Amino acid sequence: MNVAVVLGGTNEERNVSLATGRAVVGALRERGHQVVAVDPAHGAVPPEEEARMLGGAVGADPPGIEELARLGASAVGAALADLPAVRKADVVFLALHGEFGEDGTVQGLLDLAGVAYTGSGCLGSAVAFDKRVSKELLAHMGVPTPAWTAAHDSAAEIVAALDLPLVVKPASGGSTVGLSVVRSKDELQPAIELAARYDDDVLCEAFIAGRELTVAVLEGVALPPVEIIPSHEIYDYECKYSEGMSRYVAPADLSAAETERLQDLAMRSYLALRQTSYSRVDFRRAEDGSFWCLEANSLPGLTSTSLVPKAAKAAGIGFPELCERIARAAMDRAGQGSGRT
Repeated sequence: MNVAVVLGGTNEERNVSLATGRAVVGALRERGHQVVAVDPAHGAVPPEEEARMLGGAVGADPPGIEELARLGASAVGAALADLPAVRKADVVFLALHGEFGEDGTVQGLLDLAGVAYTGSGCLGSAVAFDKRVSKELLAHMGVPTPAWTAAHDSAAEIVAALDLPLVVKPASGGSTVGLSVVRSKDELQPAIELAARYDDDVLCEAFIAGRELTVAVLEGVALPPVEIIPSHEIYDYECKYSEGMSRYVAPADLSAAETERLQDLAMRSYLALRQTSYSRVDFRRAEDGSFWCLEANSLPGLTSTSLVPKAAKAAGIGFPELCERIARAAMDRAGQGSGRT
C-alpha cells in the first residue's frame, strides 16, 4: 500500500498526534508499505526531516496556547486533500487528535475529495468529539453515563444537581486537557475558566469513584477490556503519556459476566455514536459494580503507552498488524462504496 500518515496539526494534542503518527509510520514500514508523513501545519515531511520533526517526546503537559499560536492556522491544512502526497496515496491513515482531526472537519474534506481514510466518518467523528451530544445519545440508548448539567446552569445549580466531587471539562477535546476534579465550591469557577480556555461549552458531570476501564472496538468487534491504574487520582495527561506513570492490566481482571457486560456496553456505544473502523470507549466501574460510560474516542491514540494497542495485543494482534488491518479496512470500505457515518 501507498499510505499517507497525517499527523501533528495545530491543537493542544499535537505532541500526542506526532507520537501516534511516528508509531504508525514505523509499523506500516515494518509491514513493507510505502509511507509518507504529512503534517497539516507544514505539508509532507521529507524523509531526512522525519527524525527531527517527529522525534520529540509527548511530555508531561500539552503544548501551550502561545506555542500553538506560532504554528498558526496553516493554509496547508485547508488544502490537505489536494496535497500530492495525499492524492497519490491508496489510503490516508489519520493519526490526528483533537480539533481539525478528530472532530469531522478533515474527514469532510477527504470525503469531498474522494480520498479513502481510516477511522470514523464525518458524522461519527463529530458526534464522538462533542461529549455533551455523546452523553445525550448514550442516555437515549440506555447506556449508563454520569449525570451532567446544562451549559448555562449556575455554580449553585451545578453543585446542587451533581454534588461534590464533580468533574469539569471542555465538551470537546481529549487527553483530559482542561479537565479538573472539583472537591469544593471554591474550586468550581476556576475549573470552569480553565475548561473554557479550550472550548466555549463547558461540561460538568458527576464524579464516579472506582476502577478505570476501556474497551477498544476494531471493525465491529469488541476487544478484551483493559484496566488503567494511574499514579494520580485520574488518568490525566501526564499519566497517559509519561512512561511509568500508569500500570495497565490487559485483559482486565473481571469476571466473564462483567467482561461480557462491558463489551456489550462498548458495542452499544460504538453503534449509538455512529463509529466505524476502530474506536475506544472509556468506562468507570463504580464501587457497587456498575459500569458508567465516560466517552468514546473516534481516533484513539496509538502511542507506545496507548490503550488500543494493549487491547489488540491481548487479542493476539501485534501493533504492525493492527495498523495494517486498520488501513486495509479503510481501503476496502472505499472500494465497496459503502457510506460513512
